[in-house]
Amino acid sequence: MALTDRYRRTADLPRRLPLFPLRGVLLLPRVGLPLNIFEPRYLSMLDDAIAGERMIGIIQPAASAEAVESPAGMSVELRRVGCAGRITAFQEQDDGRCAITLTGICRFEVVSEIPSMKPYRTCTAGYDRFAHDLQPGSGEADVDRDTLLKTLRAYTEARQMQADWSAIQRAQSEALVNTLSIISPYGPEEKQALLEAGDLRTRAELLVALAEMELAAQGGSSGSTLQ
Repeated sequence: MALTDRYRRTADLPRRLPLFPLRGVLLLPRVGLPLNIFEPRYLSMLDDAIAGERMIGIIQPAASAEAVESPAGMSVELRRVGCAGRITAFQEQDDGRCAITLTGICRFEVVSEIPSMKPYRTCTAGYDRFAHDLQPGSGEADVDRDTLLKTLRAYTEARQMQADWSAIQRAQSEALVNTLSIISPYGPEEKQALLEAGDLRTRAELLVALAEMELAAQGGSSGSTLQ
């Protein structure tokens, strides 16, 4: 059984969740996100998470917050939706940093923040809106995979990017859509829209739309649909 399979109901998820605010960073269910932890406040968070539920919530600062990757301070406004992930790999570095992999489990809403003396922020998390995240492959049958792959090919060719098409063709649609969303080069607003997409089909359609708009803007497409 995969480590993420232990979470079958929202009741299996921790209601108290440490928050790691990162602008432009996206986590989605069943995809790994490598992170390099070096700030003392987040090293403390990592120690506590490993000693406890091994869960961390990735969330973006609000659009109105200062334009840095991880704003300092405990009062910076945060988005209301993030994604909880489990620490599935951990390696300490000689310079005191920690390299981890956080594997997405389920999106959450910030119900309220919990006052704490810790140097990092913690919230009460609500998962019910995203309960379907706990079902592997949920919504895969509704994804227009052919259009997604056709758009991806046009995008990679226009940007002269290398792609392992054998691996892409073998990938399940959920893994493909969520991985592409995480590694996509879009900004914080687009990343948040991908995160909050109601289902896998909507997320895939948004990926296609964003790619088509970029191709059209760069002259890599006539602007007509790639479908």
